[in-house]
Amino acid sequence: MNSNIENTSRFYITIPKDRIGALIGPKGRVKKRLEEDAGVKIVIDSASGEVEVIALPNAEDPFLAIKARDFVHAVARGFNPDVVFILLDDDIYFEIINLKLIVGDNANKIKRFRGRIIGREGRTRKVVEETTGTRISVYGYTVAIIGQYERLKVAKEAIRMLLGGAKHGTVYGFLEEKAQLFRMSSKDLWDKASRDSKK
Repeated sequence: MNSNIENTSRFYITIPKDRIGALIGPKGRVKKRLEEDAGVKIVIDSASGEVEVIALPNAEDPFLAIKARDFVHAVARGFNPDVVFILLDDDIYFEIINLKLIVGDNANKIKRFRGRIIGREGRTRKVVEETTGTRISVYGYTVAIIGQYERLKVAKEAIRMLLGGAKHGTVYGFLEEKAQLFRMSSKDLWDKASRDSKK
């Protein structure tokens, strides 16, 4: 181990093997940008899917190592890496809902509830995203959310309502009511993510 990265914060994340390519990116672009923007070193074991995030001693903001860890988790849970770079902003957060902890281990039941969250042709997920200004990924047995804190809380509550059996119309009404409290449009937030991804 290089002595200049010893005794620093590090995180270990195991990701699905089919998401390793997304984390690395074409010609290593995603991995390289994450290392540069967050001041970390990323070590990927392609055989096991284990990813190590190491905070470098000379990093301008050590907290970015935690953001980089969340970045890896988000890519692992199905997000497009270009969208996930917005996580490096101070006011953007990431959360995972484990469906197994809510609806149990039954695969058919998980599939049914995944369908409730996604909706026909993705409509329900789109409504939640557009009214809260968040991004949502339904991957495997998890639902992951990226967004500003208050918006993320509303999206999470809407998903929990769906998991609790609430009618879609009831959830849409809840979202429309909450959306009126948000001043910045979701388009502004994710246009920024798009611009940043092209840097």
